[in-house]
Amino acid sequence: MKVLIIGAGTGGLALAHLLKQAGVCIAVYERDLAPNADTGGYRVGISPAGSRALKACIPGELYDLYVATCARSPRYFNMLTEQLGEVLSFDIDDASPNALDGEKNVIRKTLRRVLLRGLEDDVFFGKTLETYTNFADGSVTACFQDGSFATGDVLVGADGTRSAVRKQRLPEARLEDTGIMSLGGKVPMTVETKALLSDKMFKGMSLIMAPMGFGAIIHSLEFAVTRSDPGFAARWPDFVEALDEDSIGWGLWGARQNFPRDPAGLSGEQLRELGLEITRGWHPHLRALIRMTAPSTIHDVKMRTSVPLTPWTSSNVTLLGDAVHTMTPGRGAGANTALRDAALLGRMLVAADQGRKPLVEAIQAYEVEMLRYSTEAVQESKKQMDAGDLAHRPIVGRVQLAATRGVMRTINAIPALKRRAFRQMMRVRGEN
Repeated sequence: MKVLIIGAGTGGLALAHLLKQAGVCIAVYERDLAPNADTGGYRVGISPAGSRALKACIPGELYDLYVATCARSPRYFNMLTEQLGEVLSFDIDDASPNALDGEKNVIRKTLRRVLLRGLEDDVFFGKTLETYTNFADGSVTACFQDGSFATGDVLVGADGTRSAVRKQRLPEARLEDTGIMSLGGKVPMTVETKALLSDKMFKGMSLIMAPMGFGAIIHSLEFAVTRSDPGFAARWPDFVEALDEDSIGWGLWGARQNFPRDPAGLSGEQLRELGLEITRGWHPHLRALIRMTAPSTIHDVKMRTSVPLTPWTSSNVTLLGDAVHTMTPGRGAGANTALRDAALLGRMLVAADQGRKPLVEAIQAYEVEMLRYSTEAVQESKKQMDAGDLAHRPIVGRVQLAATRGVMRTINAIPALKRRAFRQMMRVRGEN
């Protein structure tokens, strides 16, 4: 069996590794022109379930490299006011002490570089899919914009939110604008910037709930491995220059109708001023973090989400990750769900390759289960980022914010409630 994978993102590369280790012939086609292309985004959060799925897909040596290039795991997950007052704080070590490798933070570009190792002869760049064609003999041919083509037995669309595979395979699938806009950036971690964070903020990840439905996230990325680490250099000498610098990242979002102006098309300097305008009256440490951010690192993002699909008739063309279930970052579930897809689809395709299950039946089993858990993840993620929510209204939003904070403070004070709330949060990210 030969599997064509369209897209060399996290999910597509994880799937490629799993299949290659099982002896399945694979080829990955990526629209980016080069492996080090800026794929957007600085940090991706990998949950314990995401790490388990990744470990099931890639060789042990590669998993060790992934762990070595991650930032230290966050100890706390904090919910704060815009004045940085604590509303709810989970101690992750206490809440899930047996989770594999804990919660991880990794730079998206670095993760891609890790996952490309061992696939150098299997990934082809500068390949933008134009269309694909199914044939009566059960084969499928992918045709690319440069005039080239490739033929295999299975085609997997792992080509992200703008998926060309989804457009042809499921033309009824659609994305919707959540009405939420965001901007964010990062600053180098120095004595000065570190002093802006409390101990729990520095050692964890913090979400801020502010009036008018505005929200923010702050995360510190401190890497245990440095370029001068002799152990890392001895094991992966060719990867030393790819190691990341310590930094503090921030993101800010809100409903379009509450933004002073549309961030689309603004320069980095203008986005920084917009961030300061939105956070007027917030804690001075947060504003200082925004003020110290280099304009070149600040970008804006429109929040879109997929509309959950009903089951379709399965074939030898399928989808994974953002190509089939784009979701907002409201629950941090996007990359983790893609990894879950890769591990599940990989197992099904290996079973088909080994004759233990008919091919289309194997793909159908994957699609049924994938739709089940991804639909919940999409819906839960949207709840956190929907401009239609009452939280974004001037008066009723303040009432709702006060009530929400009150409930969270109650949960924070009662250990049993806190454990239950933590389990619910992690369940959406793939934890049973």
